[in-house]
Amino acid sequence: MAQRTLAESLNDALDLALAADERVVLLGEDVGRSGGVFRVTDGLQEIHGAERVVDTPVAESGIVGTAFGMAIAGLRPVVEIQFLGFSYPAIDQVISHVSRIRNRSNHRFTAPMVIRIPYGGGIGAAEHHSESSEAIYAHTPGIKVVVPATPYAGKGLLLAAIEDPDPVVFLEPKRVYRAIREEVPDHAYTLPIGEAAVVEEGGDVTLVSYGAMLRDTRRAADALAELGVSAEVIDVRTLSPLDHDTIVSSVEKTGRAVVVVEAPRTAALASEIAAVISERALYSLLAPVERVTGLDVVVPLKRTEHYHLPDAARIVAAARRTLEG
Repeated sequence: MAQRTLAESLNDALDLALAADERVVLLGEDVGRSGGVFRVTDGLQEIHGAERVVDTPVAESGIVGTAFGMAIAGLRPVVEIQFLGFSYPAIDQVISHVSRIRNRSNHRFTAPMVIRIPYGGGIGAAEHHSESSEAIYAHTPGIKVVVPATPYAGKGLLLAAIEDPDPVVFLEPKRVYRAIREEVPDHAYTLPIGEAAVVEEGGDVTLVSYGAMLRDTRRAADALAELGVSAEVIDVRTLSPLDHDTIVSSVEKTGRAVVVVEAPRTAALASEIAAVISERALYSLLAPVERVTGLDVVVPLKRTEHYHLPDAARIVAAARRTLEG
């Protein structure tokens, strides 16, 4: 079992999918000869050919629209959009066509396609390169939204997304691409879409997060342990459909909850998760649900980006407020 980064595990998943199913096709800007802007598709065109790993023009709407046509014709395209902020020109395709085809055709057609998008801040880039606007996609009926936080989850969730009969927006936290290594099986495996994971068990407070924020959340759990506080940590993994049961079950046990996301505070997924907890676990709560989020501003430039992004200290402070409530 090899030690892999998230980027390496995603590359391995794509390689296995291309080898196993001739319907799988990769397409996007620079995915072939250059191996993708973050080198996630590095070497795949050389192995599988330019007809399976396709370099496209710089035209996000055209890329997603082409993949949509390929999907309803029986292929399983995997699109790469270079940054989440670059996906906005394709939103019309996603909302008006990709997400609606099953309903529009009365189930005669589906769109089994994956839209891979690096997202989030923390690498010193600017606005459109650092955004965390995943709520737009999670708010769109008809698509699934998946966010891996670790190399192991990345491979299993990407292979599951490629096998899924419906469209999946697969958001990759670029701050994590090469930040951590862990053992990842060499063989193909899938993890269920729509299930969260309890990655650390505890009894005093529930910390809920996903993507790059999971690392900071786990650091906060370690810091809380030094204070004698036992934190349970949940990796949401799938934003749509959201696993209500795992989150609610944990809060019913601990009585306290902190939800951590790097997106701007207003209408972020943290609000939805907090609402679910309030609706289904109200009588178990010993304190109001805390949200730790980014600010309601455009992502700042490198010098001040750290003020925008949540960190372990802010998460610990929020958890302590719930314990004092």
